[in-house]
Amino acid sequence: MSNDEIKILTPTAMLGYGFPLKWFKKGIDRNPDVIAVDSGSTDSGPHKLGLGVMTCSKEAYYKDISNILEAAHEKKIPVFISSAGGDGTNVHVDEFINIIKDISKNKGYHFNIAAIYSEMEKSFLIEKLKKNKIKPCGPVEPLQEEEIKLATSIVAQMGVEPYLKILEERDDIDIIISGRTYDPVPIAVLGIKKGFNPGLCWHLGKIMECGALCAEPAGKAMFGILKNDYFILEPLNPSERCTVASVAAHTLYEKTHPYLLPGPGGITDLSETVFEQLDDRRVKVSGSKFIPSDVYTVKLEGAKKVGYRSIFIAGVRDPIAIEHIDEIISRVENEVKEYFSEIPKESYQMVFHVYGKNGVMGEYEIEKNVTPLELCIILEVAAPTQDIATAICSRARTEMLHSPYEGRIATAGNIALPFTPLEIPLGGVCKFNVYHLLELEDPVEPFSIKYLEV
Repeated sequence: MSNDEIKILTPTAMLGYGFPLKWFKKGIDRNPDVIAVDSGSTDSGPHKLGLGVMTCSKEAYYKDISNILEAAHEKKIPVFISSAGGDGTNVHVDEFINIIKDISKNKGYHFNIAAIYSEMEKSFLIEKLKKNKIKPCGPVEPLQEEEIKLATSIVAQMGVEPYLKILEERDDIDIIISGRTYDPVPIAVLGIKKGFNPGLCWHLGKIMECGALCAEPAGKAMFGILKNDYFILEPLNPSERCTVASVAAHTLYEKTHPYLLPGPGGITDLSETVFEQLDDRRVKVSGSKFIPSDVYTVKLEGAKKVGYRSIFIAGVRDPIAIEHIDEIISRVENEVKEYFSEIPKESYQMVFHVYGKNGVMGEYEIEKNVTPLELCIILEVAAPTQDIATAICSRARTEMLHSPYEGRIATAGNIALPFTPLEIPLGGVCKFNVYHLLELEDPVEPFSIKYLEV
């Protein structure tokens, strides 16, 4: 590794989503100092964390990891993988390790691995809560001890420090697998370790953790070169290009402020960042700064199970029914509530999604006077048990199927149902009940590290 530049290869925006081997190998041929890839997100809601499922299939992770390990083995390139399984729980860190073990056994590979676990002990958090060390992250209620106990799992989004600890303790580590991690960490860590401008390290990490999404057209594999006072971005697919506009636009991605990006230990300040077009496909970025926080915090993420969900999916093609769809839905809701009057109304929810009318935007849809040709209606029912959710969903379906409306010509069959079972049970419903900031005096304190050979 050079003292004046670090080369980073990110094969895809999300491990498990796949990536073209042709362009990945092109990046490998450029001898990167690390292959870094994130696999975590809360974008899909609390389901993964609450029910202990991974974002992608085991088969998808196996394929992506297998391709990465082949390159790592042949070229002796270290691999950093963060937020194992999507949610970053301890179980999913171990699941990734087992995948690596299996691949290595079959291929004859040998790796030294460091695993970082980010799942929090509830007793540890309760003690921190009593010391007033846990605060809301954004517009959420103050955390209560009962919510800590109700959460299925709680993870902390680690900063760069646990990675640095490993790299300082061991110089023979081939692979780091971490639990829930601030997304830019695996990309930023080598630069921070080598003393590069931390603002540039974090900004580079912020962009590259999404692979080549900042390219035109958006792609998968991205190559980054970090220098002392700038970094360069280049997509590996030659049909893609980075532009000043595309990279600057992606810098705004997933942010609550146009140029301030908070993270563990401080804020990345992009107010003086400069984007320059180097050539047709590469962009140079400079001027990004990092402002350390007075208090070091990490984000806690926890979810609890709150019930069960069932749905039905229906199509509507009758223009008269489409014209009266709002009143039909209102009638169905009232009929169902009356029919199940013995069930407290506050114990269940019925939510209609009317695609073709306002299924995406809901009440915020600005096109009010569009007459659609057809509608897709999805009713979701959340209730205390799966049986109750399915029963309410079934009653709503039959009511909607036969509900009268002004001008109706047919005597039945208002909706068409493409799937059986007609009511589809979806299992547990979860919600985030821990979304708070934990103050730490030692940024490594709640994270455990394990070393192993495979």
